[in-house]
Amino acid sequence: STTTALITFFLNALGEKAQALGNIGLPPYDPSVDSNEGWLVLEISSFQARDLTVAPAILALTSLGSDHLDWHGSMQAYSAAKAKVYENVKYACVYNVADAETERMVENADVREGARAIGFTVGTPAVSMVGYAEDILCDRAFLENRRNEALELARFEDLAGIGVLTPHLLANVAAASALARAAGIEPEAIRNALNNFRLDAHRIELVAEHNDITWIDDSKATNPHAAAASLNSFDTVVWVVGGLLKGVDISPLVKQFAGKLRAAIVIGAERGPVLAALAAEAPDVPVSEISVEDKLQVMPSVVAAAAGYAHPGDTVLLAPASASMDQFADYADRGAKFAQAVRNHLAEGE
Repeated sequence: STTTALITFFLNALGEKAQALGNIGLPPYDPSVDSNEGWLVLEISSFQARDLTVAPAILALTSLGSDHLDWHGSMQAYSAAKAKVYENVKYACVYNVADAETERMVENADVREGARAIGFTVGTPAVSMVGYAEDILCDRAFLENRRNEALELARFEDLAGIGVLTPHLLANVAAASALARAAGIEPEAIRNALNNFRLDAHRIELVAEHNDITWIDDSKATNPHAAAASLNSFDTVVWVVGGLLKGVDISPLVKQFAGKLRAAIVIGAERGPVLAALAAEAPDVPVSEISVEDKLQVMPSVVAAAAGYAHPGDTVLLAPASASMDQFADYADRGAKFAQAVRNHLAEGE
């Protein structure tokens, strides 16, 4: 979603008409969408990807992680559905250097003649990549002497207003910048746009800092892959986790980040598998199960429990790795209720 919003912002800031469609905008085939006027920037789900019938000009697949297995039936079917988006791309296939599967998908795709493979990375970019040299976002893909030179696109100071500069956010910025360069946007326009872009709510959003404890709302982390990006961004975490798992096994995620957990606060209708994963993969981590029936009391109970565990230097992180519709209207409602509960709790303590 962040990558989609960024590239749409880049294009509109340049004076080109661009519409965000799909998961964060109108449906791609809405009657009000004029496909002949300007750019259409689509964020599509794996369900839509499976039946995709359009030929994208430029396309990025930002990651591949377990999700929606209850619908696809297997990881292989899910991967195949996502891989289909690279078919018939006209100009550039953008892939995640940190996710070898996305590069493999590009290599195996039947693209249009002349379409290029462009990597994005949070590390130092090689040839035909966009990435970072220390605190500089740079392009080694869209310049003539890319083997020996790089174009500066922006610096960390240009990104400071966007949000918390986590590795996940830096990856999204690199992906969007690669898409923008493939679309012909000049470096100075990218820098200017990054100076003015702001993240949508509930995406690793800072709620509060109090007594050296940081409260973060990443309710948009609705699957383990997204939650991993959040957990990887902080040192010691009181983790708020749970909801609707969508058929995904959360155990590998718990095992990967057990060493970072100060405690875990488990919410949602499918608490059983989450509690079992924590018991098996993080047996020394304190756990609170929030089983209140009143949905309005879920987040106040979460915040009270988290405050009891958090130490100075910790981050209380809402990154549920699950969908929200069991107890909330959607992920935005979940995040808003968490943020309000945090503000209420801190106000009561003053």
